[in-house]
Amino acid sequence: KSTGFGFFPFFLPIFLAAFVELDEKVMAKKKKFSQLAILSAGTFANLLTAILFFGVLLIFFSLAFTPSGIIFNEFAYAPVAISTISSVNGISIENPNFEEFVSSLNKTGSNKVEAEGTKYIGVGFSTNNNEYVKLYHDAPAINANLERIILKVNGVKIKSIDDLQKELLKYSPGEKISLNVLGNDGSDYNKDIVLGENPKDKNLPWLGIGFSNQVRPGIIGKAYSTLAFKDPYVYYKPSFGASEFIYYLLWWTILISISVALINMLPVGIFDGGRFFYLTVLGITKSEKMAKNLFAFSTYFILFLLFLLMSFWVISFF
Repeated sequence: KSTGFGFFPFFLPIFLAAFVELDEKVMAKKKKFSQLAILSAGTFANLLTAILFFGVLLIFFSLAFTPSGIIFNEFAYAPVAISTISSVNGISIENPNFEEFVSSLNKTGSNKVEAEGTKYIGVGFSTNNNEYVKLYHDAPAINANLERIILKVNGVKIKSIDDLQKELLKYSPGEKISLNVLGNDGSDYNKDIVLGENPKDKNLPWLGIGFSNQVRPGIIGKAYSTLAFKDPYVYYKPSFGASEFIYYLLWWTILISISVALINMLPVGIFDGGRFFYLTVLGITKSEKMAKNLFAFSTYFILFLLFLLMSFWVISFF
């Protein structure tokens, strides 16, 4: 009967919405399957839009971005038993416990720790009821505060972790190499680093960086892993200035389309999903009273959850 735009006045006027008003009398005369098809049309269109723009995103990304380096996300570290620590910042410690170890640390600068003849630098989190502590290896990367994106090794372009490993194996511990890295300001520059000895094999060169697997848990994590089209730990350089803007614009279009589809099918009275839920229950139970009661319960229950979430959100500001 009509279409239009609006907003939800419950919380903030920025929650925009669009609606299509159907002729309820004409709808009620249709078969249940026909009504369900009409009610799901908006969600179906949103999903098709998301699929279409995901295809556009894949094509655009392959044309506008080029693998140009690697991104590491941690420095090499090891869990060390506190009882094995022999010195902190040059001061010997006998049979240390967690409290004694923490009190011996330099709170403002870096810390040099030695345990069972191995040297470490810096301290991370404690584990196993304060019996172990995360210590960073005294490696070239952390000592040089190496930037997270490496583009070249001695002028050779690096496009994957394998490329980095193969290039580093050409050198020996103690040799100086020049890494072309990407700075915080977006420009690249060269940084000289002397390679160290690998703790597991003294004959192998060592930079002291790590690539931890950060897979998201649950269904969302599995879906993300399935749809991911970027190689992990690879830095992709944009081909022109607006590449990243268009990339994120396409992603937002996909996310908004999926979000609208999911919200529209919630079993709440103001959404198509509410009527869809009512007709589904009615078709299964053949009881209009039960369908109306379950429809009302689902509506109030979801609105209560929304109110609860918003309450926690408001409380978080205090």
